[in-house]
Amino acid sequence: MKHARVQFEGVMHGAQERDGQLLLDDGRLVAQDAVTWLPPLSKLARPRTILALGLNYADHAKELAFKPPEEPLVFLKGENALNGHRQFTKRPAGVQFMHYECELTVVIGKMAKKVRRDDAYDFIAGYTVANDYAIRDYLENWYRPNLRVKNRDGATPLGPWLVDRADIGNPMGLALQTTVNGQVTQSGNTKDMIFDVPFLIEYFSSFMTLQPGDLILTGTPDGVVDCKAGDVVVTEIEGLGALMNTIQ
Repeated sequence: MKHARVQFEGVMHGAQERDGQLLLDDGRLVAQDAVTWLPPLSKLARPRTILALGLNYADHAKELAFKPPEEPLVFLKGENALNGHRQFTKRPAGVQFMHYECELTVVIGKMAKKVRRDDAYDFIAGYTVANDYAIRDYLENWYRPNLRVKNRDGATPLGPWLVDRADIGNPMGLALQTTVNGQVTQSGNTKDMIFDVPFLIEYFSSFMTLQPGDLILTGTPDGVVDCKAGDVVVTEIEGLGALMNTIQ
């Protein structure tokens, strides 16, 4: 099932996809363009921790002239960085290179501590799409990204849907694609991750407790390009939907 979180007539609603429209939690059926889309987070289980992987695809590491990491390269994000489908993300004045990152995002479904790899999927509520914009100008070191690179308000669109785990047979075989103004600029597949989803849940839960609603952004393949004000960027993952965002 596809779940969303939207604002309609000044009120926040949970919603589900229904024949190309949105079925609100109060029973009304509305058009998708009649609402303001919010990140598809649960009202009851908002993320305490947002973990984001860097250089988790070997081709992207090569693109950036880095050796693929031997253990996960991860940084933390704040919830204020999240944004919704069909929303706007600001390109700061004067920057030279701002790029998208299409990422499979894992949403934790129950408390996870010292989880074994073979049990990892049992702790997942579902999956969504993230576009984790980065500004190269602010990057001091890929292994220690400056906060302005990855934690700017509204710079990580998420959505449009939270898709139930049961509806995604194999998250490690999903096609990814990004278009800028309708032109394909990035394509890849989650099978090419260096550290796959079960490994990441086992790894993180070995030293920290993951809580319901926590997010794991799993990195992006190669093919990133500079995005200018006015560009419409669509990051799409097979089975999860197409997340649209416009650069201001």
